[in-house]
Amino acid sequence: MPSVRRIDLAAFDTAAEADLVDALRRDPAAWLPGLSYVADAPDGTPAAHALLTRCHIDEVPAVALAPCAVLPGYQKSGAGSAVIRALLEAARAAGERTAVVLGHPPYYPRFGFVPAAARFGILPPQPWPDEAFMALSLDGSIPPRGTVRYAKAFGID
Repeated sequence: MPSVRRIDLAAFDTAAEADLVDALRRDPAAWLPGLSYVADAPDGTPAAHALLTRCHIDEVPAVALAPCAVLPGYQKSGAGSAVIRALLEAARAAGERTAVVLGHPPYYPRFGFVPAAARFGILPPQPWPDEAFMALSLDGSIPPRGTVRYAKAFGID
């Protein structure tokens, strides 16, 4: 989707995130139809994008929130928060139970994310800072314990 790629290229220093989205879109084991959202600015310009793809906590299906991007001119305008909130609601409606994110500790708790290891016993696949690796129960249940396995496109073993 050209508008998504344009957002990712503008929001990040390299093309890595845009290339990741393209690779995830081509992976039927990772791509979840209906869980890639774009928020438009008031003038109709696609301004923000967020994506949930399939991951697993040990063998239990979950979703990974990544990447999230906002055009520089619309950052701190609420566009990113709006697209993430709508996307998480869509995941709930689709029956998803648990979401994980590796991100900025001050940002993601506003959506209900908490440190994954300390709160739920969900471990990252690599040594990441505890406060940056977070999880969210989408349905109010206790998430499964275990180690997260991301889609191959993430390049995390």
